[in-house]
Amino acid sequence: MHQHHSDHSGETGRASWVPLILLSLAQFMVILDITVVNVALPSIGRDLGFASGDLQWVITAYVLFTGGLLLLGGRMADLLGRRRVFAAGLGLFTVASLSSGLAASPEVLIASRALQGLGAALLSPGALSIITTTYAGVQRTKALGVWGALGAAGAAAGVLFGGLLTSLLSWEWVFFINVPIGAAVLAMTLRTVPSTAGASQRTGLDVPGGLTMVTGLVALVFGIERAGENGVLSVEPLALLGLSAIALATFARVERSNPAPLVDPSIWRIRSLVSSAVVMMGATASMIGAFFINSMFLQDVVGASALETGLAFLPLTLVIGVSAHAGQRLLGRLAPRSIISAGLVTVAGGYLLLAQAPAGASYMADLLPGFLLIGAGIGLVFVAVSVTGMSEVEHRQAGLASGLMTTGHEVGAALGAAVFSAVALGPVGEIGGSAAIAAGYTDAATVGAAIAAGLAVLAALILPGERISAGARPAMH
Repeated sequence: MHQHHSDHSGETGRASWVPLILLSLAQFMVILDITVVNVALPSIGRDLGFASGDLQWVITAYVLFTGGLLLLGGRMADLLGRRRVFAAGLGLFTVASLSSGLAASPEVLIASRALQGLGAALLSPGALSIITTTYAGVQRTKALGVWGALGAAGAAAGVLFGGLLTSLLSWEWVFFINVPIGAAVLAMTLRTVPSTAGASQRTGLDVPGGLTMVTGLVALVFGIERAGENGVLSVEPLALLGLSAIALATFARVERSNPAPLVDPSIWRIRSLVSSAVVMMGATASMIGAFFINSMFLQDVVGASALETGLAFLPLTLVIGVSAHAGQRLLGRLAPRSIISAGLVTVAGGYLLLAQAPAGASYMADLLPGFLLIGAGIGLVFVAVSVTGMSEVEHRQAGLASGLMTTGHEVGAALGAAVFSAVALGPVGEIGGSAAIAAGYTDAATVGAAIAAGLAVLAALILPGERISAGARPAMH
């Protein structure tokens, strides 16, 4: 069915880079779609008549369904064949992007975003496990480094593209743009990536595990968001957080009693993987938080247009790219733990600078220095964490392990949007106005600094201290 793909592994032992390019492009769309709506949120809110506290669900519905169902997606990739699950996910993601752009009410948009998330949950682990099994040695480290850089650069580029598309066309194009790209990548993948058989032993899929996990996460984020609006001790947040605890406890029990659990118990013993996923979660929360609060601040306090807001994030995006490249070079010389902790301390410093920004902030003096520090820190963290997380994983568990890493990324994004939105919009309450947004911004930036600093200490304590072995080390150009 598919043509012979350009792979010279026979002569040189090197796999073609074509699959990496295609799979990375698909993953880039998935990551881009976390933040691409950030800058468009004010226009979407006006057009579809959203209540202000509900706007963050345009981000949260997407990342929660991605994060909550990724492990199920990773397991499906291992059982049903990686290319098949990747292709199904990309198809669903593309169709859901179309219906998001066509949405005429808040409910339809949020439901379409949840479907996009479901597509992403199938596509992401399928793609990462194809990469982990297609490439070996130095090539594999390079490929995983590219993947890690995408996680950071895609989110940053989303803010820029969101600004461009919203200003030049309309917010709907933030979603429509995925349709031709998704269709093209799907066609090319079916031609160039060889199909893989699923696992020989037909063990069942743990659907109850997947459902209890999603329920627990949705209730958790909803609870945090309601606590920001009504105070932690009011009935609604307490009920939601209680429901979340029950659902997540049920998930743990289902996992223990299931003969074919969503997460193979042996996975929890791979220290480098589990600790990396935890750090990935915290780092993503602080990055998404930075985009969320700065998009609001630039548009509602500084008075920037959607396009200006997108362009304001361009230096941040570029610095992430440069710093990710530097992080890859450093991995051969330093323990990942020291690179990651240093990166997180840098992020905390950037947030502290932003917390000083006055209500009449100027971009160059008050915001840009903080942006540059946050970008430099995030680039280092993402690359080092991606390579460390996958460094001790065996082939047969590649789908599951990559699902766990990406779950950390997406759940972090959902928690980041919820926590930062709750802190930043807390003072807005009934008063509204740019002074309240400025006050909330300062609080949220201070919380961001505290999260990053705490995470730096945690990373130094839980991540393995040794350097990554030569086989997995990036080539020095």
